[in-house]
Amino acid sequence: MIGRIHSLQSLGTVDGPGVRFVVFLQGCNLRCGCCHNPDTWSIYGGTEIETDEIFSRVLRCREYFGDKGGVTVSGGEPLLQAGFVTEFFSKCCKSGINTCLDTSGSIINEYTNALLDVTDRVLLDIKYTTDKDYKENVGCSIAKPLKFLEELERRQIPTWLRQVTIPTKTDDEENILRLRNIAKLHKCVEKVELLPFRKMCLIKYNALGITFPFGDLPEPSPERMEALNKLLISN
Repeated sequence: MIGRIHSLQSLGTVDGPGVRFVVFLQGCNLRCGCCHNPDTWSIYGGTEIETDEIFSRVLRCREYFGDKGGVTVSGGEPLLQAGFVTEFFSKCCKSGINTCLDTSGSIINEYTNALLDVTDRVLLDIKYTTDKDYKENVGCSIAKPLKFLEELERRQIPTWLRQVTIPTKTDDEENILRLRNIAKLHKCVEKVELLPFRKMCLIKYNALGITFPFGDLPEPSPERMEALNKLLISN
C-alpha cells in the first residue's frame, strides 16, 4: 500500500518511549491555531512511499530500539491514512516491533478501529478542555477526541495525553485541573505531557505566505511550565 509521507526521523526520542523510528505523514483535517507544521496540511503534498520501503528502513534501525523503543507514526494526522498505517503497523507487530500512534483522535470509524488492533500505544492530543475552545481554535468538537479516548479505554491501550501550553489559551489552572480530571477518569492513561508553545514555525508560515494565528502570543516561561506541571501531578 502507498502512503503520502512528509518526512522520516530515524532515531527520535520525543515521540513515545525509548528510541523510535518516526514517520510523519502528510495531510491534516484540522487547522489548529498553534500548529507548527502547516506544510503537512495538504493531503496532496509529501512523497509517495510503500509500506515495504518504510519497513525496510525500520529494520535497519531496529538494533537501536532497545526494550522500550519502536516506531511512531505522527503527522499531519495519521488517521487520514489509517489503511496505510494499519498495513505498516501490522508488519511491525509481526516482527515484534512496538507501535505508537500520535494523533488528534478527531476521526473514528471502521478503518481507525482496525488500526487500533495493531497499535501498542497512543499519544493523544487533548488540545483544549472545553468544546468552545476546540471549535474556535481547532475546527472540531471536543467530543471527537473524547470519544476516541473512550475507545482506547475500552481496549485498555496505554495512552499518553498531550497538550500544548499556550499563554492566554491553556495556561490557566482551571484548564489544567480539567485535563487532570480527564486523565484520572481513564485507567488507560499512563501519563500527561505539557508541551511548551513555541514559535520557531514562523519561518514556515512566512514561506507559505500565510498568517500564523497565534504569532502574537508569547511563549510560556520555564517557571510557568514548572508551576503547571506541579499542579498537574498534585492530588
